[in-house]
Amino acid sequence: MELEQFAQNSPRTATEDWMKGKRMPKMKCAIIGSGNIGTDLMIKMLKGSDVLELAAVVGIDPASEGLAMARERGVTTTHEGMDGLRKLPVYPEIGIVFDATSAYAHKEHDAALQQDGKLVVDLTPAALGPFFVPPVGNVLDSSVRNVNMVTCGGQATIPIVAAVARVTPVHYAEIVASVSSRSAGPGTRANIDEFTRTTAKAIEIVGGAGRGRAIIILNPAEPPMIMRDTIFTLTDQVDEDLIRQSVLDMVETVQSYVPGYRLKQEVQFERFGSNRPLKIPGYGEFDGLKTSVFLEVEGAGDYLPKYSGNLDIMTAAAKAAGERLAMQNLEEVAA
Repeated sequence: MELEQFAQNSPRTATEDWMKGKRMPKMKCAIIGSGNIGTDLMIKMLKGSDVLELAAVVGIDPASEGLAMARERGVTTTHEGMDGLRKLPVYPEIGIVFDATSAYAHKEHDAALQQDGKLVVDLTPAALGPFFVPPVGNVLDSSVRNVNMVTCGGQATIPIVAAVARVTPVHYAEIVASVSSRSAGPGTRANIDEFTRTTAKAIEIVGGAGRGRAIIILNPAEPPMIMRDTIFTLTDQVDEDLIRQSVLDMVETVQSYVPGYRLKQEVQFERFGSNRPLKIPGYGEFDGLKTSVFLEVEGAGDYLPKYSGNLDIMTAAAKAAGERLAMQNLEEVAA
């Protein structure tokens, strides 16, 4: 991803030096978790980053395919989990750790990593730190030591909620994320409840909705279908063209780091008057404008099949988060 998208508006930043062609130091990082998400993130890291250098990959299964792939590519590995990572000679040099395990395991990992002074990018639904969705314009202050990547459904849909919210207040937003059952590993299946809670919360906090709801569907269809997402927002009556253009602009922004992110069909609108309100279970009656956005997300195929767009958008966003944290650190050092 182009790093200037995440640069802060300071008089002189490390990003400006990078844009002028100067060589910048890279921050070493590690990935905990050698499953689907961890391995795909590893491949993205190895394909290149201006500010990150992958130094270690951590797992708990010595026969893990992800660990084997890391070793083949010259990356230091350990199958002894967090304890093994802390014993590696390179550990003191590592500045950022990506956790691609589970919400339960992350709580223990983060406690140790914070004790050791590491920055953390959390790809689990644990949500110990603030949410980070790249195109929504999160600004991370220097006190942030752990950022959470929400969920795959959140990364795909929250930008759209935010796109509507920058035009008019969103009273209610509901998202439905449908992913191939094949792309949902044991970690995803074990975290379904956390997925819905974390995504709904982030729809409100990051997306700007007054109330959020999230649903995930594991699609068993064969051959596997790519990720599809539906976003409904309820707002006051407003010019439809303003919302449509805002959504199109946001889709283009997300495509800058997830090329397979696209609209499935035109943005749809439906108006409800007080004489014919929309009734939503658990919310009540609503009169105003309902906006419906239908997306599909095709993966880049770095490691996982292209139908695993749900995992691809998570790893692409996580890499962007790590780059933002690294840039922030470099800017503080240069200041």
